[in-house]
Amino acid sequence: MKEELKLSFQADAPPLAVIVAAKLAGLPLSTEPSLPSGSTPTLVLSDGGKLRGLYVILRHIGRIVKIPNLYNRDAFESSQIDEWLEYAPVFASGSEFEGACVYVDGYLLHHTFLVGHSLSIADIAIWSALAGTGQRWQSLRNSKKYQNLVRWFNSIHAEYDAALNEVTAMYIGKKGLGTQAVSKAQDQRVSTSHSSRGNGAVTEKAVGGSRPVFEVHLPDAQVGKVRVRFAPEPSGYLHIGHSKAALLNQYFAERYEGKLIVRFDDTNPDKESSEFVDNLLKDIETLGIKYEAVTYTSDYFPKMIEMAEKMIREGKAYVDDTPREKMQQERMDGIESNCRSNSVEENLTLWREMIVGSERGLMCCLRGKLNMQDPNKSLRDPVYYRCNLTPHHKIGAKYKIYPTYDFACPFVDAVEGITHALRSSEYHDRNDQYHWIQKDMGFQKVHLFEFSRVNLVYTLLSKRKLLWFVQNGKVDGWDDPRFPTVQGIVRRGLKIEALIQFMLEQGASKNLNLMEWDKLWAINKKIIDPVCPRHTAVVSERRVLLTLINGPEDLFVRIIPKHKKYEAAGEKATTYTKKIWLDQDDAQSISANEEVTLMDWGNAIIKEIEKDQEGYVTQLIGVLNLEGSVKTTKLKLTWLPDTNELVTLSLVDFDYLITKKKLEEDEDFVDVVNPCTKKETAALGDSNMRNLKCGDIIQLERKGYFRCDVPLVRPSKPIVLFAIPDGKQTTVMKFRS
Repeated sequence: MKEELKLSFQADAPPLAVIVAAKLAGLPLSTEPSLPSGSTPTLVLSDGGKLRGLYVILRHIGRIVKIPNLYNRDAFESSQIDEWLEYAPVFASGSEFEGACVYVDGYLLHHTFLVGHSLSIADIAIWSALAGTGQRWQSLRNSKKYQNLVRWFNSIHAEYDAALNEVTAMYIGKKGLGTQAVSKAQDQRVSTSHSSRGNGAVTEKAVGGSRPVFEVHLPDAQVGKVRVRFAPEPSGYLHIGHSKAALLNQYFAERYEGKLIVRFDDTNPDKESSEFVDNLLKDIETLGIKYEAVTYTSDYFPKMIEMAEKMIREGKAYVDDTPREKMQQERMDGIESNCRSNSVEENLTLWREMIVGSERGLMCCLRGKLNMQDPNKSLRDPVYYRCNLTPHHKIGAKYKIYPTYDFACPFVDAVEGITHALRSSEYHDRNDQYHWIQKDMGFQKVHLFEFSRVNLVYTLLSKRKLLWFVQNGKVDGWDDPRFPTVQGIVRRGLKIEALIQFMLEQGASKNLNLMEWDKLWAINKKIIDPVCPRHTAVVSERRVLLTLINGPEDLFVRIIPKHKKYEAAGEKATTYTKKIWLDQDDAQSISANEEVTLMDWGNAIIKEIEKDQEGYVTQLIGVLNLEGSVKTTKLKLTWLPDTNELVTLSLVDFDYLITKKKLEEDEDFVDVVNPCTKKETAALGDSNMRNLKCGDIIQLERKGYFRCDVPLVRPSKPIVLFAIPDGKQTTVMKFRS
């Protein structure tokens, strides 16, 4: 039975955060607005005990409810929650209210929740503090002055609208939030529900630009006892497919207050390197994955060798010297190897030859003795160990034998105490094998949890195939912006928050879908557009000089906002001169005597248009008409002053690496490699871009979004800006001449 609670407070000062937390948690809470003015909210427990103080009570609720991570977190995040609880009262101060909005809005630029990756009582406290100000917050909310804060506020309201609507209607509806806020939250809510049989129900909800919340249940999971692992092979950089596995593992670790370890599955020295280990750790940090420890499968090599010998002695494994091609055919046909009946002594003798890597040992492998007639071919005596004389990146040439994934994975999962091993559905046919091998090893069963792998159009996720592009100079490296690696897509301009939202929207669904990149980039646009600064650029080739007859004889400068709807983006200096530069494309679209709008200046009438023999515009002459209405003009043009302060730019756009949406299993990807995947355009930019830093994201007016890859180093070298897709580009071969 749930604990019955009784809350007493002043009639004119309800402890909204406590009421909201109890409502969200489904706690039976009776409220009595009976305390005299100046009294502290009081909570009476079922045993008669009393707690006093808004945030004392809120922490208590956070500790006793079953909502994962509402308050019970590691020491650092719990302290962060406490810090926000101490900050919440600032919103009640009339003089400090807007300053608090500015601060939290800036913080939420890079966060979906105030602490960590899920709702906490910190979010409830700040949300309630804002809601409690009634009309004051509502007016700011409607003005879109604090877009990050509004996005966060609306996402919480929309996610928990049933509970919050009741609370707001009862306690603050009269202050102006009530009906208007409820309808606004409902309008912004987009929810879809899916069911996943076997591993529990899944509910996914996407709200505006916020991260979705979904509920997935692990079988036989106990709060505080779940232990999961993210186990990449260090044979390449982390790519977008791996990120789903990493984020799902973190989700379950947090949901069940468990532990997540990172384990490097380093059992193939031919493909692995320390470079990949270092960069995988970098990418894991970029994703915000919090782990208990980093381990290596190679840490367990001695114990695995002991286990292999034990299984040989028990007749559960045997050494086979059948040539590899013949062995593969026998497995397909269900034919037992002649070596299957070897004696234990014969197997141990050959096993020792394998351990030392002798000529005889190199001819052999160790196989499990399962069932060669099973319809599931993964159970037809899989290989456990092979010889390999390549030195290991971490432990050198100590070992001449290496375990296969089929042997190492169930062993290390069991030894490390993993309770639930997440695997993509491509391993489904090997699940029975995993459990059989663990049983033969004498271990308790580790639960397997399946999810669908990520499949994206025009995209290769095989590390072997990606390595081909690196080795053949088709890309600049594993962090190339054309690559689906985490480093590549971040360098292209993707915010990690967008990637996390995109992945968690997929949830733990087992449905195999070929997804378009446009959805991911559309999510990214919603995150960057409200906050990224605006700048101006003109393509250098065939740019056109417009002379304004009545323009300023002496240049002058105005300070204008970099983003008209987001004050925190800062300000920029715009220079106004008699001669200005326009793009050739814009000049081509102008008719003689047409009135146009020069953005951030006013209207002008184009009097003369000069063209060359090829039809390109070479010069324009016009007059300013600043009294003209911008509403009446068809063309709104970007422009740059003709000064020596302009910076040179290289605008770089990219295309897909292959020209086919999806490769067939027997199709060679080399046959569909896109011959032209990079286009560079020289341009001039406004002088304010001198201050860009590597990684800054901007919008070039009427040209799109860009990420600064190389900032200004010296005047002779251009600033390099990478074009960021906006979710509308779904074609391939866009640079074909």
